[in-house]
Amino acid sequence: MSKRILLIITGSIAAYKSLELIRTFKKSGYDVRCILTQGAKKFVTPLSVASISENKIYDDVFDLKDETEMGHIRLSREADVVLIAPASADIIGKMANGIADDLASTVLLATDKDVMIAPAMNIMMWNNKAVQRNVNLLLEDGVKFIGPDSGDLACGEEGEGRMSEPKYIFNAVEEFLKDA
Repeated sequence: MSKRILLIITGSIAAYKSLELIRTFKKSGYDVRCILTQGAKKFVTPLSVASISENKIYDDVFDLKDETEMGHIRLSREADVVLIAPASADIIGKMANGIADDLASTVLLATDKDVMIAPAMNIMMWNNKAVQRNVNLLLEDGVKFIGPDSGDLACGEEGEGRMSEPKYIFNAVEEFLKDA
């Protein structure tokens, strides 16, 4: 039986890397289901994500069909791991503070699975005291971080905040699942 990944894609310019990440998981036999936040849909389209993942895209906590089946709970429980890539400052803050105001954050509160996140944001955002406080809370809660890396950022600045490359994220998830 193939391993199941629930990939949450959030609003970041690095969302384009999630398409390569999905493709890498699929080539290795993983089943990938995806949740797109409203911000994510500004960077990647539901059609492109659905085409590559070969699965329906989830994006609305109030979808009548999915929620009559308690979709947010089902999605969170059917995965072997929940991966957020890219993980914006927004989703990190919601996770750390127990906010559930969209499908992604609701699923994260409902999951009984391990959560791995690959942050992606500007260096000043990453180093912001509030973001670092939230990161430390999540680390205490057992959330596993993949990156961020240092390098050229989309804003033209350079430094820590760059989402790790898809192959590195894939390897980290695969290694984690092997030991789980």
